[in-house]
Amino acid sequence: MSADLVQLSDSAEFTVDAVERALQQLYYDPDMAQKSVAQKWLTRAQASPQAWHFSWALLSPGKVPEIQFFGASTLHTKITLQWSDLPHEQRESLRSQLVAQVIQFACGPKMVLTRLSVALASLILHAVQDSWPTAVPDILLAFQSRDGGAAEADARRLALLEVLTVLPEELQSRGLPLERQAQLRAALAGEWSSLCPVLHLLLGQEGGEGRAKERALRCVASWLALDVDMSKSEDLLQDSFALLKEPRLFDVAVETIVSALSTRDYQRFADTLLKITPLVLGLQEQLKTAVEDRDMETSHGICRIAVALGETHCKTLLEKVEHWQGFQALVSMILSCTSIPGHYPVDETSSSLTLTFWYTLQDDISSLDREKQTFYLRIYRPVYLQLVDILLQKARFPSEEGHTSWSADDKEQFRTYRVDISDTLMYVYELLGPELLRNLYDKLGALLTDKTLSSSWQDIEALLFGFQSVAETVDVGYSDVIPGLIGLIPLITANNIQLAETIMLTIGSLAEWLADHSLLLPTVLHMVLQALSRADLSVATVSTLKRLCRECRCDLCPHADDILAASQDSLIKRTHKSTQSVWIMQALGYLLSALPDEEVLGKLLPLLSPHIQELDTLTKQTVVVVLQQVFPLIQTLLSKWLKDTEVVGAACAMFEKSVRTLDCGFAPLVPQLCELIGQLFSVYPQASVLDLTRQLVCVFAGEKEHFRPIAALLEVITNITMSVFQRGVRDYPDMVDSFMQLHVQVLKRKPDLYLSKGLDIKVVFYCGILAFKFPEAPTLKSTCLLFTEVISHCEDVPAVMEVLEEDGTLLLHTLLEAMGGQAPVGLLELLADVVFSLGRHCSGLLPAQLREALLPHGFPSALLGPQQKDRFCQQVLREQVSKWRMRDIVKEFSLTCRGVPGMELATTY
Repeated sequence: MSADLVQLSDSAEFTVDAVERALQQLYYDPDMAQKSVAQKWLTRAQASPQAWHFSWALLSPGKVPEIQFFGASTLHTKITLQWSDLPHEQRESLRSQLVAQVIQFACGPKMVLTRLSVALASLILHAVQDSWPTAVPDILLAFQSRDGGAAEADARRLALLEVLTVLPEELQSRGLPLERQAQLRAALAGEWSSLCPVLHLLLGQEGGEGRAKERALRCVASWLALDVDMSKSEDLLQDSFALLKEPRLFDVAVETIVSALSTRDYQRFADTLLKITPLVLGLQEQLKTAVEDRDMETSHGICRIAVALGETHCKTLLEKVEHWQGFQALVSMILSCTSIPGHYPVDETSSSLTLTFWYTLQDDISSLDREKQTFYLRIYRPVYLQLVDILLQKARFPSEEGHTSWSADDKEQFRTYRVDISDTLMYVYELLGPELLRNLYDKLGALLTDKTLSSSWQDIEALLFGFQSVAETVDVGYSDVIPGLIGLIPLITANNIQLAETIMLTIGSLAEWLADHSLLLPTVLHMVLQALSRADLSVATVSTLKRLCRECRCDLCPHADDILAASQDSLIKRTHKSTQSVWIMQALGYLLSALPDEEVLGKLLPLLSPHIQELDTLTKQTVVVVLQQVFPLIQTLLSKWLKDTEVVGAACAMFEKSVRTLDCGFAPLVPQLCELIGQLFSVYPQASVLDLTRQLVCVFAGEKEHFRPIAALLEVITNITMSVFQRGVRDYPDMVDSFMQLHVQVLKRKPDLYLSKGLDIKVVFYCGILAFKFPEAPTLKSTCLLFTEVISHCEDVPAVMEVLEEDGTLLLHTLLEAMGGQAPVGLLELLADVVFSLGRHCSGLLPAQLREALLPHGFPSALLGPQQKDRFCQQVLREQVSKWRMRDIVKEFSLTCRGVPGMELATTY
């Protein structure tokens, strides 16, 4: 079959039969190479003049859905990209035919209907400002035919909604010049008043058909993105709020309302905003019930609505001082969302949504005139004091047994959540000032000194976490409670790793304050030096010691011997990893710089002697002392042990550290090292060689004199890696991981390297496709990062756009396969980032390629139907602004593929 396709190069041979044979090969041939041949031939077929004709034949009722879909996609492609090729006298006929086809496919298949609707939307965008100004009213009329029975009428209604929904989405995805886009947005927005009654009728029907209401909601959300007149949308918003009571429509209603509230142009429609506020407040009982029933999906949705209103329109609502009570009620509702019981992200997923709101409210209050500021501060200071208690409660660690049972992903999300809470507390301090620290100090003091109070380590840790959050970024020099805090810290029994870490980090955050209050230094220094012997506290303790030595070096001179002794002991015992050991040496450098010159050498020699002896021993084992002198010797040694991974790895590690340490001073050795790396990799490809190459690229790729040797080295490495992939690379995930990381670095540092003849980005692209098959998470992570970076260079590296045009569908097919269950759930965000990058940089390619990749039946999961695939497509194509929203879309899609229902879905993000 492939031979037949290769022969179909003459445009005269783009016949219906040939297209059907090519589609058969694309969908069902197991050989990826044959699929690629078919894909490229079909792309040429779509671009041919014959496509205007064969596309209609492919839509014949007797054809299978896959063929009909290609016919519809071809029409869309022709209308979108080659509208000017169509003679003016044929355009009205095309319009009539297309409307008729949409009506004909009103009963399905859904994927064909959607594609035809998108094609009709594209046509409307071409014609609405000149040859077809009455497009929207004409469409409304065309679909209101009374022919047929009730079922046919319902199907036509759904088809009408499909066309109306995809019309604004098609405008968003077209990538038109801003001026042209603004003209079309205005033209469509002018038709909103004629659509509102139709949509209101559909949404308000008692016992109306559920699918019609769902489609109508999606249509409302789609048109609201055009910044339509919100005063004309009030009835539709009320309908949307009413539909939150219907479980089947809850999710869609939430998306519609959030879309409406996320429109920032409400300054012109402030009265409408004031009418929406009571509707949001009316959801509090439903929210309360959902929290009591542990219905995370419902509580999450309602919290999204409340936050969307408060966060987006905070300033507008604050300016309406006469309505302060309504806004205060909304703030209280958002506070209840922040305080939802349970631990994030295991028991609840809503509280994190609210954190940005509290910064926005504080910031907007501070921007008001003095009179309004005074008024609102009197109202909201108590609220913010209450918020502090809630945030610290939410930041509390669970029981040790509970925390141990959490997955690694849950623990990482909780860590990030605590960072967000820390940032929020910093902003809260802007409003509360020293009162915040006084509040924390009083509670900590009571827990540590009042024997009648029972407390857990989590309570104490949370209060210290609050102190640390503020002291880390805010000058606490004016606070009168810090001396008391320093006095309380020794009273804490640190019998838990998390508590001990927070004690250390709190001391570190107070280093600048301690520099001005040196009398209290001995108290905390003793604790830090004791903790220096614990490997499990390494990062927190060593970083704190480093901060103290940097900020308080002069005041630590009397304690220099104690610090040096404790540091020397931990270094000799190798308590800490190499990074933390380097930090210790930096800390000691700060300390010694404050000592009198005559004392420095006497204290430095005992510290360095063991390391000097170790270096002396190593030099006798042929480790480099002066690189240029011993380079030939190293080459000789490596020539004898080229296949010994330990020897090669050690040599590469030595060179990598040398490059990192000497930086540009290593420049004279770059040509020699590039040649040596090429020889090593040619004989025995391994990860350590790639990691060394990455370090070279990082330091020297931007230097003109080193461009040629680095480009030559990358060419050798890339071609050899490709041959390894062809032979089978499954047993070398670390090498594949390093190869991906290397090219990420090249793309970041010097993408011009891919403009040289020998280095082909397409080879990297296809190696990356194969790397998605690996089960190892680090390899998949690096591969996702590679494609995200590759796609971002589609404009400055022409070969990137070429390979995406040729095989973008293959990339999407691979990404969908990973989402469908092949990739770990923890990597879904990175997969989503690749899709987001495609939408951001290749918006013209993504719509057709994504739908084509999703076309095969049962792919990427047998649990997906055409409607779910279509919804995913629409969500992806609509989302070009928020990377975080794209991540949610991909997570939802993936978990649907895996058969994870609502509650489990909510807990994953």
